[in-house]
Amino acid sequence: MPGPAANLDADDRVRQALELAYRYLNRCDRTVEEVRRHLAGKGAEPDAVERSVEVLREQGYLDDARYARLFSHDKREFDHWGTDRIASTLVRHGVERALIEAALSERPPAEEFDRALSLLRRRFPSPPTDRRERNRALGVLVRKGYDPELALEALSAHARLARDPDVR
Repeated sequence: MPGPAANLDADDRVRQALELAYRYLNRCDRTVEEVRRHLAGKGAEPDAVERSVEVLREQGYLDDARYARLFSHDKREFDHWGTDRIASTLVRHGVERALIEAALSERPPAEEFDRALSLLRRRFPSPPTDRRERNRALGVLVRKGYDPELALEALSAHARLARDPDVR
């Protein structure tokens, strides 16, 4: 910490770092990396940052696996994001790849297709007929984080279902 923190012993520096971390975690869950960056940005010494992270993990306030599961669920259900966008965002938040893969694998792959088709049907009640609208529909899905191939399949299924609702 800048200024008077230089006169504090190691335990006091950790206590200060923990106070900062608790305030930061008060609003929402954070990843370990986000807490590290925040504390470092506030001037906490590296040793105090690591000791604080250790304490927060032991207390259950920091859990990247839980964060990845909850983030993935929320973004799928409420924001209609696809796997690609969820994964890239979790990487930016500092979550390890193995934890991301575990969180994303909790849902069957067919569900991703169903969510993409549902989003298309909501945003485009009538399937796009011209090239411009088709590209716009594909763009919606890709920006939401759906794989381009899956987006094409969902767009084709949307058109098939509009012609014959009994066919999938």
